[in-house]
Amino acid sequence: MPTLKLKVNGRDYKVEAEPTATLLEVLRDKLLITGPKVGCNTGDCGACSVLLNGQLVKSCITNAFISDGCEVITVEGLAKPGELHPLQKAFYEYYGAQCGFCTPGMLIAAKALLDENPNPTREEIKEALSGNLCRCTGYVKIIEAIMAAARELRETGGVIAGKEVS
Repeated sequence: MPTLKLKVNGRDYKVEAEPTATLLEVLRDKLLITGPKVGCNTGDCGACSVLLNGQLVKSCITNAFISDGCEVITVEGLAKPGELHPLQKAFYEYYGAQCGFCTPGMLIAAKALLDENPNPTREEIKEALSGNLCRCTGYVKIIEAIMAAARELRETGGVIAGKEVS
């Protein structure tokens, strides 16, 4: 079985996988990282979203070997030990999560947006989340949470993806 090397949430891994394995299968089944969820397995719901070298991808339709030598960030990699990421904090404070199934993908999609645009409009947030489905919240609270996190990061001089937010 072929082997791939990848860095997930700052930790290096070397893992054997079938050539047809998806990144989601490797994360969940081989590395036991369960933040990315198995939703549709067709790339439509966004529950499996991760950052691959800083780019938002649907891990259920991404071949695992594309990630060979790459860095993967899942929802588990957002927080620092003992400290929630501002997005996670805002989702909690603004009730952006209901059942929680879509939340990991929403947080990762929001991080990808804020990495590129630290001051998004409501419409830009809606566009950034268009690949993520939520059946519980109606998106209003999720959008409010992302706007609040962006505001906090700007006000505190936070750093997103190594870039200072002004």
